[in-house]
Amino acid sequence: MATPVDYVRSSREALESLTLDLLRHDTANPPGSTRTLVGFIESFLDELGLDFRRVAVDPAKPNLVTTLPGLGDDRLLLNGHLDTVPFDEDAWAHDPLGKRVDDRIYGRGATDMKGAVAAMLQAIRGFVETETTPPVDLVLALVSDEETGGEAGLPALIDGGIDADACVIGETTCERDRHSVTVADRGSIWLTMEAEGSGAHGSRPMLGSNAIDRLYEGITELRDRFGRRPLDIESSVKPIVEESIDYYEPILGREATRALFEYPTINLGTIQGGTAINAVPEQASAEIDIRLSPGVHTPTVIDEIRGCADRCEGVSITELSWSIGTFESIDGPLVEAVAETAEGVVDERIYRRSATGGGDAKTFRNAGIPTVEFGLGTDTVHAVNEYTTIQALQANAEVYANLPQAFADRN
Repeated sequence: MATPVDYVRSSREALESLTLDLLRHDTANPPGSTRTLVGFIESFLDELGLDFRRVAVDPAKPNLVTTLPGLGDDRLLLNGHLDTVPFDEDAWAHDPLGKRVDDRIYGRGATDMKGAVAAMLQAIRGFVETETTPPVDLVLALVSDEETGGEAGLPALIDGGIDADACVIGETTCERDRHSVTVADRGSIWLTMEAEGSGAHGSRPMLGSNAIDRLYEGITELRDRFGRRPLDIESSVKPIVEESIDYYEPILGREATRALFEYPTINLGTIQGGTAINAVPEQASAEIDIRLSPGVHTPTVIDEIRGCADRCEGVSITELSWSIGTFESIDGPLVEAVAETAEGVVDERIYRRSATGGGDAKTFRNAGIPTVEFGLGTDTVHAVNEYTTIQALQANAEVYANLPQAFADRN
């Protein structure tokens, strides 16, 4: 009897067609309307005889949930987002709303992440067409508003009470032909540092106090005292850090990668100050992006940062938002199920690594749902002429079709 995996292996043309169908719907965000695409997917699910529900706080940006009941009590969630970043059609060599050229499918969202969504839908179709009941409840949740981090997407779904024992997000997790499952994300601190001075004419600067100079001193203090001190990384995260260093080394270099995870990163994003070249500035401000490895206690770090500012005259932290990095155990059942299943499909090493930023996985983990990211694709995320490959689409569908059994076996 045919299995869901047999089905996805034998229906490549249907997967290609489905991917192109998803790409034809322009869901660039902003404005981010996914209503017509959700309607198309609802018709797809309806033809399979599956029930579904919309969860929408913004009618233009609905989220969609469907469940394939399983034999056991566990629930495995497959998640993808339907919106994309904008595109300039004139800059593209191929139609940004979908075009197949040889073994590639071009289009905005081809690899981020309508290709993975098509593979998830194809895996679910495999269960229905082969009349196979999955060993766990298989839930598919498709969200809007991910690219801008809006409240209409995943936050609305979480508020609506979605529940699962594990989640796999189909974000592309490979670079330069290196494959991985993302098991962690980094914490963040976004802050505004301000400095106050006193004005004077630029020809006699000693009569004033230069706010830009004070701000520069504050930034230097932050980099020297805090940025050069190793992070306190808990032991359970250290294996993830080592896998991450191995993964990113060909891209960033080994020493730079080790510094990326073992020390805070500090990026001066914007700086403003002064009104004229011949005036001593009275005010200056900078927006600074600080990232921390998973598991580092962000509130403790914030206290240290405030201490750096307090040591500098006229400098203060005026605005601040933060998060703590999250992670899954590197040898936990979800990570093992995804990594080993993917290794069986692509016959290559699957690194278990941290993301350098954070996204919807953090939101799921903070809601109590163990989550990883996995998707095969290309390095063209958000780029002109974004594309995925037929091979990546097919492999994704095989992995997603295999996952319910792999997760059930390890859970």
